[in-house]
Amino acid sequence: MAKSTHKTTAHTSDQQEALEKKIRQQEILLSLSAEIIRIKNKPGLMSMIRETLGQLFAFSHATVTLICEDRKHWKTFLVDSQSTAQHHRQYKDLITLTYPIQDGVYNKVLETEGSVVFDLDELVAAGNAPSHIVIQHEAGIKEIAAITLICDNIQLGVLSFYAKTHGAFTRDARDIMEQIVGQVSLAVANIQQMEEINRYKQQLEEENHYFKEASATGYTYSDIIGTGEAMQKMFHLLGQVAYANSTVLILGETGTGKELVARAIHNSSPRKDKLMVKVNCAAMPASLIESELFGHEKGSFTGATERRIGKFELASKGTLFLDEIGEMPVDLQVKLLRAIQEKEIERIGGKGPIKVDVRIIAATNRNLKKEVAEGRFREDLFYRLNVFPITLPPLRERKEDIPALANHFVGKYSRNAGRKEMSISSKAMKELMSYDWPGNVRELEHLLERSVLLTNGNVIREIDLPVIYKNTVKEEKDYTKTLAEMEREYIVEVLKRCNGKVFGPGGAAEVLGLRVSTLNSRIKKLGIKKETLIS
Repeated sequence: MAKSTHKTTAHTSDQQEALEKKIRQQEILLSLSAEIIRIKNKPGLMSMIRETLGQLFAFSHATVTLICEDRKHWKTFLVDSQSTAQHHRQYKDLITLTYPIQDGVYNKVLETEGSVVFDLDELVAAGNAPSHIVIQHEAGIKEIAAITLICDNIQLGVLSFYAKTHGAFTRDARDIMEQIVGQVSLAVANIQQMEEINRYKQQLEEENHYFKEASATGYTYSDIIGTGEAMQKMFHLLGQVAYANSTVLILGETGTGKELVARAIHNSSPRKDKLMVKVNCAAMPASLIESELFGHEKGSFTGATERRIGKFELASKGTLFLDEIGEMPVDLQVKLLRAIQEKEIERIGGKGPIKVDVRIIAATNRNLKKEVAEGRFREDLFYRLNVFPITLPPLRERKEDIPALANHFVGKYSRNAGRKEMSISSKAMKELMSYDWPGNVRELEHLLERSVLLTNGNVIREIDLPVIYKNTVKEEKDYTKTLAEMEREYIVEVLKRCNGKVFGPGGAAEVLGLRVSTLNSRIKKLGIKKETLIS
């Protein structure tokens, strides 16, 4: 009788313990359900799944994968920071690549109502296991339990749990997965929605920035000053190409106004109501240009803390202005060529191509034909950009436009300074006309802005030209020299003051603001010899 009583007591104790365990389990799941739907970020969701469900059954780590837009592939969406596979040599492939749904594993999960368990030893031994299974197996995983994520009757993807031992996913463990999968599905859908909202917000902020810039500099042909023959030829070309979608290559020295012309083309085109987005290929490290152009996914490289759309996407339906295109690294030129030809790009770390509708305007102060010959620029990209070339003349070749340009800049900066509109004396204008302007229109603009600020009164009588130039120039009444003679005399004087040094710090090229190759070409053209510099 005592023995029977002992058995009954033990049985009651086991029942009580099982009931308490069940109650605790339900309390944990209720708490998790309440919290999980409020989570709006990836790390928070994965952390909660690991910490909470880890109290109820044993597993190594978990992942959430999503079905791609084509409904034929899947990709990793949420990664557990405790993933056993993170030290595997192919781990980056596991979390960045897309995989086909019909692989014998993923499609089986989608076709199964409820959870399904896979024995990795058996899958790998069969010899036809998909690569993502092989990677997990090589990382020490023995079993995977997976269940389909569904929201609004649409399959989103799969929630998977990984274990290093066989038999980890009991019927109780799978029941827990099936109870919580609805809340996880909702949380994943919320996170996707938040990411999409943030992406649109970022795009709107970027667009707003460019719209403000465009409204501040809404240049058209009327803003380009020039009545000489060279400029009239350029205006004719602009009129021919503005309404087309053809790629335009703007060539010219630094300071000739290449961006001004690019904006005028855009603002006179059918795309004028969309953005013109500028990328300066020389103003950023080579390692960042690809991300700037094509964008990147979160985690695609060190420092990529969030998804970022590239300038191609931002400029879609509008114009992309690639300034200083001659400075683009050769390895990136291949990707640029593909984007222009195929009209599609792929973000760094992206899962597939993105179609874009962009008009390309490129600009450079380099001789691209020479760059191609010397192997620094791809020939196929050059021909793709050189569809409609426009060459901007340097200011020294259109000096007849200097008076109009000078009066325009003086009027602009006197208004900006809150002063009565100022004028330029005839003597000061002659100085402007006699200078060769190595920095072109930009140098003229900056010099006149400075002259406006330094002048007392309403008439600019002195021009703050470079000291070396002022020391070499004579009064107009003292000579009747040609422009070539004046240029030769000026360069000789600069070379003498630099002790014949052409390049490097303090060299004549630096003083004159010219590239070494350009200066050497002028020295040869003007017949300047070494012996000339000794006298």
